Amino acid sequence: MAHGTPPLVDDRVPVAETHTVHAHSPYIPPDRSPPEMTIRALALGSILGIVFAASSVYLAIKVGLTVSASIPVAVLSIAIFRALGSSNILENTIVQTTGSAGESLAFGVAAALPALLLLGYDISLTHAFLTAALGGVLGVLMMIPLRQGLIVQEHGRLPYPEGTASADVLIVGEQGGTNARTVIIGFLVGGIYKFAYSGMKLFREVLSTPLKGLKSATVSTEVSPELLGVGYIIGPRVAGITFAGGVLSYLILIPAISFFGSGLDTPLLVHNGQLIRDMSPDQIRNAYVLYIGAGAVATGGLISLIRSLPTIVGAFKRSVATLRASRTQGAGPMLLPRTEQDLPITVVLVGSALLILAIWLSPPLEVNFISAILIVIFGFFFVTVSARITGEIGSSSNPISGMVVATLLVTCLVYLLMGWTSSEDRFMALTTAAIVGIAASNGGTTAQDLKTAFLVGGTPKRQQIALFVGVLTSAMFIGLVLVTLNRGATVTIPEPHPGVQVSELTQESRVQQSFPWAVSREALAARGLDEAALRKAVWAQGYELNAQGGALELRSWREVSAQDLAAVTLSPTGGASVKVSELGAVTEGPKRTYKEGYVRGADTPVPAGKYLVDEAGTIQYVVDPGIGGRVSVYEGQQLTRYSAPKAQLFSLIIDGILTQKLPWDLVLLGVFIALMLELCGVSALPFAVGVYLPISSSAPLFVGGMVRYLVDRVRGGSAAESEFSPGTLLSSGYIAGGSIAGVLIAFLEIATDGAGTRALNLPASLGHEGALGGFLNAVGESELAHPLWSNLWGLLFFAGLTLFLLRSAIRGQSAAIAPPPQK
Repeated sequence: MAHGTPPLVDDRVPVAETHTVHAHSPYIPPDRSPPEMTIRALALGSILGIVFAASSVYLAIKVGLTVSASIPVAVLSIAIFRALGSSNILENTIVQTTGSAGESLAFGVAAALPALLLLGYDISLTHAFLTAALGGVLGVLMMIPLRQGLIVQEHGRLPYPEGTASADVLIVGEQGGTNARTVIIGFLVGGIYKFAYSGMKLFREVLSTPLKGLKSATVSTEVSPELLGVGYIIGPRVAGITFAGGVLSYLILIPAISFFGSGLDTPLLVHNGQLIRDMSPDQIRNAYVLYIGAGAVATGGLISLIRSLPTIVGAFKRSVATLRASRTQGAGPMLLPRTEQDLPITVVLVGSALLILAIWLSPPLEVNFISAILIVIFGFFFVTVSARITGEIGSSSNPISGMVVATLLVTCLVYLLMGWTSSEDRFMALTTAAIVGIAASNGGTTAQDLKTAFLVGGTPKRQQIALFVGVLTSAMFIGLVLVTLNRGATVTIPEPHPGVQVSELTQESRVQQSFPWAVSREALAARGLDEAALRKAVWAQGYELNAQGGALELRSWREVSAQDLAAVTLSPTGGASVKVSELGAVTEGPKRTYKEGYVRGADTPVPAGKYLVDEAGTIQYVVDPGIGGRVSVYEGQQLTRYSAPKAQLFSLIIDGILTQKLPWDLVLLGVFIALMLELCGVSALPFAVGVYLPISSSAPLFVGGMVRYLVDRVRGGSAAESEFSPGTLLSSGYIAGGSIAGVLIAFLEIATDGAGTRALNLPASLGHEGALGGFLNAVGESELAHPLWSNLWGLLFFAGLTLFLLRSAIRGQSAAIAPPPQK
């Protein structure tokens, strides 16, 4: 698609010495002013931005990746406005700008803020909103004076691939073409598919099997539409490298640790005293391999940063030189055409001053003046760098994680020199890095959006206002999505630690009801049940079974009467369904109050996190978070857990510098694994992320990458064309649909206190006695699932989803192909 772009020229001439601006004729000329920044455009852009931001948050905490939403938003905007009767390219551009601006906040928020949970804090809605909003506004403000230099002066030298691709789609849409149907179908298929296994439990989410002959080795995969879509978009090379990291973790490291540690008679680096020979593969991973993976991820991030330093420094120098040149040329009063009108520089200056005050004086952020200055310095630098890098090599190659790592390293070193090493200082260091990362991410996306508007003939100041709207509307929801996903998967698990006190005791408390249960031993024996099977069946219904001095007691964190509890139906493994009252009488017992407290800092006797303590101050329960939680299976139930690999990396850096207490032997193993890969010419960062992630998460990425490989071999085409190919659009739909379904299920879990999700669970609701219930319990998400048939049943659905993607990607029509003219 031509935009009046001249051939690319050699960019070795210093920018300050060349003042020639390449001629450009936008699609909509400056003397035309069709409706642009309309209320409906801002509203639709905000809604689409929130939807894709939610899906990006979901992906970031699950696998540490996000994908650009610019093209799907543009395609959907064209289709929706066309269905409403009329639209124009500038209005669609405002939608695309607003939507992608909101989505760009998601990575910084979801990558950094979950580290608070690992440091022993909660994620606050207010803190998340302020971090996202202030970081996003900082990114937009810094890009206002840079637009003239980077977008206008550098036209013909900086291609901005995603921005150019979005302009292609918008122009084709103006000419009558689009392919929104593919995105919508992907959204519906991904959402329904996700609801079928995550909500209704019709088939298993994770298919797993041990490898015979290799102790503790397992192979597993998630049947996830969103991860399949991500694998397709990132391509076979990155997907393959990431999966290779999972192979190292699950088929080499875990079996090796199990083999060499099976003869040890003393615990090794664990709090609970468990021996390696008694650990499951997941327990070995949590105790040892995660530190190896974190060391590899940290090293991969640093290597990416070091490799990018020449580009970063050169980009900053050229950007500053271009800015000076553009301001020199633009001196003097003149009436600017519509396509050259930016927001005035006073907005930037006043806005920056207010931003500094807001960061410093906002109590939830707990940022002191020095940290506020560091945010401004790093923010300006990395927004400039990010905007330049995305112009040169695209958003997907923009090393945002490396920029956050650099910010963290410098900030933590400054704190260490100042003697600021407390838990509160670690909180402040993470907030500092999070705001900078969000600003850098948003700066790169903003530059792409301004490039799109430049090519199609948009009005810069209206685009910049739309960017502010997109940032603020999405910021109000991104924190809510993050908190919802975490709370929906958070589990309160009995974990007594006699004599252990929390670091900080809060005023918040929780009340637990107890119900003595006069279980008849004869009734248990008649049904072939024991206490362990009974405990699992009770937990599956959302209650706890505790043995107090030999007597059984039911416990509940939600309001329930003894009569309601007696009517609950249990479905124990290997036995017939039975009501609680049939096993023994249930009576009202005393209510117990537990205080919430946190364990933080170095050399703690138990892992950092949130706990419940009794009246004596002793820890009785751990409140294990859904994001980064350390308990993945309890009482036979697979718990929903989000790995948040980037958050683990950031918490490792903060702990490593400020507390100087880490299992460095394991961390250094990861460091040298990453260095070895770099020496072999393999990018260490995606491999390291694969080492850290469960292999079940990297396997569907690999499948999606292999589908992309086959499609590229059959269809051909350039890398630019693949941005709006039918496979990419369908994958975007898979990602959005699956992620939104996951978020809605988490909302339902919180709103109904678990009752809604339990009602959706068909295997548990139907029991295992009837024909349908027996079948679903054998092949669905159930403790009674048959190890072979449930795997085959789940593979059948995943294969169907994969084949649909393959067929659509090969046979579908690109969004960048305009229809033939009507005769």
